[in-house]
Amino acid sequence: MPTADRDLGMRRDISRRDFLNGVGIALTSSLVAPPWFEASGRAVRGVSPEQVLSPEQAPDYYPPALTGMRGSHPGSFETGHLLRDQKTWNDAATDTGESYDLVVVGGGISGLAAAHFFRAAVGPRATILVLDNHDDFGGHAKRNEFRHDGRTFVLNGGTLNIEGPGQYSPQAMGLLRAIGIDIERFEQETAYDRGTYSRLGLRNGVWFNKEKFGIDRLVVGTPGGGGRGGTTAATWAEFLARTPLNEQARKDIERIESRTEPDYMPGLSSNEKKQRLIRMSYQDFLLNVARVHPDAVWYYQTRSDGLFLMHIDALPAYYAWNMNYPGFHGMNLEPTPPEVLVNEPGGAHGRENQERANTGGRAIHFPDGNATIARLLVRSLVPDVLPGTTQEDVVTARADYARLDRDGAPVRIRLNSMAVNVRHSGNVSTAKDVVVTYVKGGKTLRVRGAHCVLACWNSVIPYICPELPQTQRDALAYGVKAPIVYTSVLIRNWTAFQKLGVANITAPGGYHSSVQLPEPVTIGQYQCSRTPDEPTVLHLVRTPCAPGKPRKEQHRLGRVDLLQTTFEQFEREIRGQLGRTLSEGGFDPARDIEAITVNRWPHGYTYNYNTLFDPVAWALSTPDDRACVVGRKQFGRISIANADAAGSSHTDAAIDMAHRAVVEVVESRSRGYVSTLNGSSR
Repeated sequence: MPTADRDLGMRRDISRRDFLNGVGIALTSSLVAPPWFEASGRAVRGVSPEQVLSPEQAPDYYPPALTGMRGSHPGSFETGHLLRDQKTWNDAATDTGESYDLVVVGGGISGLAAAHFFRAAVGPRATILVLDNHDDFGGHAKRNEFRHDGRTFVLNGGTLNIEGPGQYSPQAMGLLRAIGIDIERFEQETAYDRGTYSRLGLRNGVWFNKEKFGIDRLVVGTPGGGGRGGTTAATWAEFLARTPLNEQARKDIERIESRTEPDYMPGLSSNEKKQRLIRMSYQDFLLNVARVHPDAVWYYQTRSDGLFLMHIDALPAYYAWNMNYPGFHGMNLEPTPPEVLVNEPGGAHGRENQERANTGGRAIHFPDGNATIARLLVRSLVPDVLPGTTQEDVVTARADYARLDRDGAPVRIRLNSMAVNVRHSGNVSTAKDVVVTYVKGGKTLRVRGAHCVLACWNSVIPYICPELPQTQRDALAYGVKAPIVYTSVLIRNWTAFQKLGVANITAPGGYHSSVQLPEPVTIGQYQCSRTPDEPTVLHLVRTPCAPGKPRKEQHRLGRVDLLQTTFEQFEREIRGQLGRTLSEGGFDPARDIEAITVNRWPHGYTYNYNTLFDPVAWALSTPDDRACVVGRKQFGRISIANADAAGSSHTDAAIDMAHRAVVEVVESRSRGYVSTLNGSSR
């Protein structure tokens, strides 16, 4: 092993790897890939066929505690890729004899919400089957769980928070309340710990790496606050003087961050300026309109990554203005009238002014992110899976996965099950049910449902439901989901952050664009890390993209990047970046890193419309010809529920689309469709 790898700690126990079909998986002595697992679905020697078909029944089955490559983990996507490549399974399917009132394809928040709404509408005797291709429920709302020195630490492996709860629809907020979420109580109980980093004097910082800026340097005290850190009294001139940026770049950043900059489009009306901003990127605005030095543009290039999963070359300048990005203070742009900004499900990032967005309230972040919502939904649907009754006790409850899919239960959640075909059993207008074929443990199985809700990605639906009209299939395929990586790193303590005085670090030239201490939340029996000598879990974000190329191509190339990157490569980058960023605080990656979980999401955020690449009306308004509207149209007994159907990547969008789909199903039943259960009607 090279000396550099040894210095990074690549030889530590957490770095031992088995290679399954060419994919590196990290193993630890206590957190290992399950013994029944094989990505191809073939049986593993010493493991019974029953364990392969239903691994959830094993006593040590607990996906949240697995480290290594998670998110779209090995075993979750291979069947989907075969489906994409035109493989078919229908002829080989075995009919299980099961029939349900509703079959839901997709066990994310939208799919679980659809099951919740259907059960509420039809009654507790309604029979529901939820199928999901992952080894855990929740879709993108996954949970990373670590055990260290007898203590449990959790962090979100995907969907982060309840953003703008004040803007949630009555249906979305009603669901949260129904499953036990009390936002006011959460805010009251967690208020003290939210101030942990501010009380310690920790602030935001920027790490400049030598590959892009000529030298490795962490500069702490970014003016303005935000992120995990507290506010700072430093001026932009004082902050920039400590950076490795050249003099002109520093002057340009100070200019556009000030409130006294000039009007960069003199002589034009507010509307004329907006029309230009709609059609240019924020990068072009900075370079060619505000005349900012290219090195200063590098400073801002990842500013949009967290919301749009693209650098500023693909962000409309109009969006940047609405979101209070620098450069527009002197342009006298009139606020966009509220009536122009129809608030559909989810945040209207980019077309909604920041003042209005702030009326939604502070984002609510449970310790494991929106995995708490998924867990509460599962508890409401299959009570035996998670003990307890409150939002507080669910955080520390251990899920019993063997109870998710029990014979005779009205609601069953079947993991490791990739749907490969969904069709009506006969003519769409007269069919009595929907036939759903899925692959689990290498076997092809078939179930039936009086109705089906497809709560999977839009991009998958044309492949699993080829009987849809071509126009609808084209609409479903229009968007390309954006890739992202959320990495969780358990460290033995965070004294380096305290010594450096930083809680949140952005890295415009780094492999990961940000490194954060977790939001400190103590709730119920779960206690966050309050002092720097305690362990904690860091949150790192990577947005793979290809600046300069068309947006959809950027997303596709980013997906390829993620699927081709081994865990070993991720680990090396993680250790290297943390070591270089925090070295002056005494951080040693070989000594201080205890575990790593890479949550890889090649199909991450929903495709949100953008004035640079999509019809302007789609991006700035809500016409019915948008692809998301055309694609979500009910087809016979099949309805569609997912965030993609709203053109928004937010959790309330997923919930609202589930509600819409279930309303379609219930109305279909009232028009004369009958549900079937074991061959009888009711």
